[in-house]
Amino acid sequence: MIRFKGGAPRTGRSRTSSWGPAVSWGPDHCPLLRRALARGLPPTVLGALGTGLALHVGRSLLREVRRSRTITRTAQRMLRPPPRVDGLTVAAVQLSADRGARIGGDLYEVVVTEYGVRAVIGDVRGHGLGAVPTVSAVLAGFREAAHDEPDLAGVLRRLERAMDRHLRERARAERLSAGAGHVFRTAEEFVTVLLLEILPDGEMRALNCGHPWPHLLSGPRAEPLARTDPLPPLGPFPLPAELPVVPCDPLLPGDTLVLHTDGVEDARDADGRFFPLSEVLASASREAAPTPQAVLRTILTALVHHTGGPPQDDVALLILRNERPFPRAPSGPGGTARSGTTDLSPTSPLQHPA
Repeated sequence: MIRFKGGAPRTGRSRTSSWGPAVSWGPDHCPLLRRALARGLPPTVLGALGTGLALHVGRSLLREVRRSRTITRTAQRMLRPPPRVDGLTVAAVQLSADRGARIGGDLYEVVVTEYGVRAVIGDVRGHGLGAVPTVSAVLAGFREAAHDEPDLAGVLRRLERAMDRHLRERARAERLSAGAGHVFRTAEEFVTVLLLEILPDGEMRALNCGHPWPHLLSGPRAEPLARTDPLPPLGPFPLPAELPVVPCDPLLPGDTLVLHTDGVEDARDADGRFFPLSEVLASASREAAPTPQAVLRTILTALVHHTGGPPQDDVALLILRNERPFPRAPSGPGGTARSGTTDLSPTSPLQHPA
């Protein structure tokens, strides 16, 4: 609302909204109102002009709110993988540390390529909506490279180039908007990334740039997928000349893989104790044939109980379960297949995802 004092509108006032920067208005921002003041128009005319200006500002803010909500919903849909990918059932969730925000600085994606199922999970420095541009840059690079590059090392190189382009654009924007006392943040930007490739027979290999290793749930066991030291995160330093892909234990039919960001492991309770993810996963693995949705529900319930409220950092969980049929066993002496095999005909519902 525009307030009046002495028959004329106050000038230079601003409003700060929770969805964006301050919106300033007054004669300096409205040529029509400036000319009216210069001509000495009566207060009633000035009041009408002020009211019109207030309505215009209100409509502009409403449009911006709707646009922001549309972008958020679209980005959230982009981050949500399909429930079934080439015989793998999928469950995923992302929680933002920013109150009211649906997306943040964590990212994940699963795609089917001619080289196998490829997945990425990552964590951008910082959290909430401020990290979304970097998330978008990394995801866009992955969605192209996953289909183009025949090996994971090539995919990671492409992600590094996408991150470099993003940082150069950020640095250029910062230079253009730099003022007195401006602090450049681009040099501090980085993202941890885990790339994973799952072949049709369940064989897995990975490349890890500073990210927590996933956990493999196989039978009653829940163990880290690998224990090798990861590469540095993307951003501060260039990748080494050699990128050794890490061979991992296979994801056999019935096995479940739990990928997560460090917002899960680093969550603390009131006494400062870290969230016991390994214990929670070991408990979940002892359940009979746990579905990805059940594992996800178990982790989130335990996490909220541990922290006593919403997360203080962004959290992302991506869970994959191999629902593919077991390979057909060799035929016996009589030419019949051994018992316990599964039909692999083209009409098998497990062979072709819905």
